[in-house]
Amino acid sequence: MNVQPASAVPPGIPSKATAQSQLNALTVAAQGSTSGYSRDLFPHWITVSGSCNTREQVLKRDGASVVVDSSCAATSGRWYSPYDGATWTAASDVDIDHVVPLAEAWRSGANSWTTSRRQSFANDLSRPQLIAVTDNVNQSKGDQDPSTWQPSLSSYRCTYSKMWITVKYSWSLTLQSSEKSALQSMLNTCSS
Repeated sequence: MNVQPASAVPPGIPSKATAQSQLNALTVAAQGSTSGYSRDLFPHWITVSGSCNTREQVLKRDGASVVVDSSCAATSGRWYSPYDGATWTAASDVDIDHVVPLAEAWRSGANSWTTSRRQSFANDLSRPQLIAVTDNVNQSKGDQDPSTWQPSLSSYRCTYSKMWITVKYSWSLTLQSSEKSALQSMLNTCSS
């Protein structure tokens, strides 16, 4: 019996070379204010397919042997959190992390977006913006950027930096110089 390992692999993670050129192309700017920010301005976990919302889609994508009920809620499965190396068997122990946090996006340019564009960002399944991780790890990350928070599993920092860079690049968000330095250091750990 071929059992697929539980591993979160969101789509669109670029090569090191692509991530480097994207990082070089990003605009460095002072971080904006969180004034006016609210998670409600980023409608998330919208219905994406049948009765499945974005969270449920990511749980199915990132888990192994995931079983869902008629309303698409995961009733069983296995989820590996690449941030800390933990494996979970209850969906309630797993959060869907916005790799680039919503408040960070707000401070980096999303404050001027339409609600529709913010909704697309918060539910982006085509880029590496959403990933299933240990809930308390996601909560400790909060809205921090890589200058103040990086995955405790150092072997994942290369991938994390590539994900962060391509999301910021794809959505034309700015970054601070400290954030760019941290991303460059993490990217330097990548072999490819």
